[in-house]
Amino acid sequence: MKTMRAAVCPRPGGPEVLEIRELPVPAVRDGWSLVRIRGAGLNRSELRTRQGHSPSVRFPRVLGIECVGTVAASTDPRLPEGTTVAAMMGEMGRAFDGGYAEYALLPDPLLMPVTTTLPWTVLAALPETYLTAHGALDALGIGTGGRLLVRGGTSSVGLAAASIAAAHGVDVATTTRRPDKAAALTGHVLIDDGGPLTGLAELWPDGPDWVLDLVGARTAVESLRLVRRGGTVCVAGSLSGWIVPDFEPIAKIPSGTKLTAFHSDDRKGSTELLQRIVGEVEAGTYRPHVDRVFPLDDIAAAHRYMEEDRAAGKLVVVP
Repeated sequence: MKTMRAAVCPRPGGPEVLEIRELPVPAVRDGWSLVRIRGAGLNRSELRTRQGHSPSVRFPRVLGIECVGTVAASTDPRLPEGTTVAAMMGEMGRAFDGGYAEYALLPDPLLMPVTTTLPWTVLAALPETYLTAHGALDALGIGTGGRLLVRGGTSSVGLAAASIAAAHGVDVATTTRRPDKAAALTGHVLIDDGGPLTGLAELWPDGPDWVLDLVGARTAVESLRLVRRGGTVCVAGSLSGWIVPDFEPIAKIPSGTKLTAFHSDDRKGSTELLQRIVGEVEAGTYRPHVDRVFPLDDIAAAHRYMEEDRAAGKLVVVP
């Protein structure tokens, strides 16, 4: 095959700027292998890149910071043709073309070979979501038992983190702004209407031991007040933006309370962990929630759906 279909973002703008084009299949070069893409999870960072909020990105660009598929042409002996692989981050879909296509040329170190019986649409929902959730929970220092509050609970990472934590015996509460999405959540559900978070004090009078804040800028300071004294808050999402204005650490962080963060790029190439996650999903221990699957032709509709916050869980696109 000499050409492929890809969703190209030619310039910053709304969902309507995304175009399906015929492009040459990338030529393999040293240190890079060609992947036939079978599915790609959608992420809010791609939405922001499309809007023009990623200054380093040059257009036109094929977006997509993750994908799953099979090796079509290899330059790495550990990755023979036909190997099932996943890839994420490492400037994928930013410095070079990413997952919104039938094929992608990707750096060999990003490719994570996995053995699985999962459908492509389920496998595509795992890499960025579950590796991020695992990394954030590790950053919090979560052990067996204890109390975890997940803010932004109906996001794909929020649902994954709750699933992982519950499997380790953690008591989990999650927040959502949308009462109509509450049915997608398990455990204690709290409605976050933009004011002070209600119901938490009645549930846990001393506060949670950990807060995983996926909302980000809007809620980070409040999360520091909600966690028990000496507990830990991890900011690992930016549903409300990246910057906390007028943040004064000594005034805003209670003495002894810890604030940390997690960036999913730290988990790129984590083959062993991803294989373990796949095994837990196959065993039914983790239950990924795929909200909707879109064909590549409907990529603009998929971005619009994501931008309107209609999803409860992961969105996946298939070429």
